[in-house]
Amino acid sequence: MGKNKKRLAVAFAMVLLLIITGKIIIGNMLDHVRHISVSMPNMTDVRDGTYIGEYSISPVSVKVQITVRSHQIMDITLLQHENGLGSAAENIVKDVVSMQTLEVDAIAGATVSSKCILKAIEDALENGGSSDEDNRGL
Repeated sequence: MGKNKKRLAVAFAMVLLLIITGKIIIGNMLDHVRHISVSMPNMTDVRDGTYIGEYSISPVSVKVQITVRSHQIMDITLLQHENGLGSAAENIVKDVVSMQTLEVDAIAGATVSSKCILKAIEDALENGGSSDEDNRGL
């Protein structure tokens, strides 16, 4: 076998190994995401105000600001969304506001970002319903 053919074979093996490793890592991350539950807090417990919520699943990180008035979600602002390729998931906030629930479908192709955004919203709403003084309300 010539020197160039050996180099090509080694390069091909390395690329194949990287692809297999990447698929395993992404598969494990998606499996983890599927098992994370999102639940809608009881909105009658959420006081009027503006609340911050955060959540991350590496490499996605989300920070939201939620405005609640009369036990209704009036507005959701994405303060931070480090997402890689999941920017399409940002549309999920419109669904949450219009439907007034976290039980909305994830955006196709942006499952991890969708789940992180929903969990950050859940975090913010739980802060709005907490009875302690440090509820991260604004």
